[in-house]
Amino acid sequence: MTKQPIQIAEQFRTDGSVTACTPHAGGFINHSFLAETDSGKRYLLQQVSSAVFPDVPGLMDNMLRVTKHLSGKEQDSRKVLRVVPAQDGASFVRDEDGAYWRMLVFIENSVCLPMLENTKDFYEAAVAIGRFQHLLGDFPAETLCEVIPGFHHTPGRFAQFHRVIEEDPAGRLAEVQEDVDFLLSLEGDGAALQSLLDAGELPLRVAHNDAKISNVLLDSNTHEALCVIDLDTVMPGLTAFDYGEAIRSGACGAKEDEPDLSKVTLNMELVNSFTEGFLQSCGSLTKKEIETLPLGAKLMTLENGIRILGDYIAGDVYYVSHYPKQNLYRARTQIKLLKEFEAHWDEMCDAVSAYL
Repeated sequence: MTKQPIQIAEQFRTDGSVTACTPHAGGFINHSFLAETDSGKRYLLQQVSSAVFPDVPGLMDNMLRVTKHLSGKEQDSRKVLRVVPAQDGASFVRDEDGAYWRMLVFIENSVCLPMLENTKDFYEAAVAIGRFQHLLGDFPAETLCEVIPGFHHTPGRFAQFHRVIEEDPAGRLAEVQEDVDFLLSLEGDGAALQSLLDAGELPLRVAHNDAKISNVLLDSNTHEALCVIDLDTVMPGLTAFDYGEAIRSGACGAKEDEPDLSKVTLNMELVNSFTEGFLQSCGSLTKKEIETLPLGAKLMTLENGIRILGDYIAGDVYYVSHYPKQNLYRARTQIKLLKEFEAHWDEMCDAVSAYL
């Protein structure tokens, strides 16, 4: 019989005995619990999804090495995630059913914003993401495990998109042919960053690879930057991936499944605010890296568009859909955002050009 979360929590080296373990909201992949101890210290216990992450030991090795590197440079403990070792010294516990569990020190007086409240919040999120990049600038990215192979290999994502279009398993292609045609018209752009990386024109970096605004912690009182969280996808990548995902997820303001596409607009004030915070905190980047940051925003949005629309065509088999056509609405918000990037492309390039 599977043990209760509190029994799992007791297998980690906590400060004091665990007295309670209750479900904790946040995240769509891992199951999280807040563990409390008789010393007053609190911890985040998480069951890591081996369905999404097939190599959990490799994932945890990445997390442990990266957080140790960050801790060696960052004096403020609230600005770095800290992995709590298991009683046997390992970075995770495996239960009787084969499920993987980890524990992190809970960062008190922090807030995670699913939506931005103002430009200052976006600036502070940029500071956290930029500092993450800066502190890991000397980490050998190539030594990290690729926890999801091809995660941001856009040509590979397009190959998957072509396959689902050809198969049309749910018979939905005719309904979305115009959307498909638009996304396919950008396939050439989709190969740009990978081509530059393959040619050695962009350096391989440690990237978060899922630097959504909701993956940043701010101080709950001052809203100053603390740290990035959800480090499951930390692996080799490009600086443009993290800049781009943050812009994609935070510079629009519309819901991810907004049916009224007139509400999906690019806020250049937010773009400029994020760019300032990110590049001031990121440290030394190459000229080519800075030049390609706007392309990162375009490609992260393009990837999301083809993945979500592909899933809709396949019959909603990957992304959870809570009502009919939700994934179609999600895909179309990405398509509208891509069109917004095209309309504001010169302004986006101007936002980074001041730092060249």
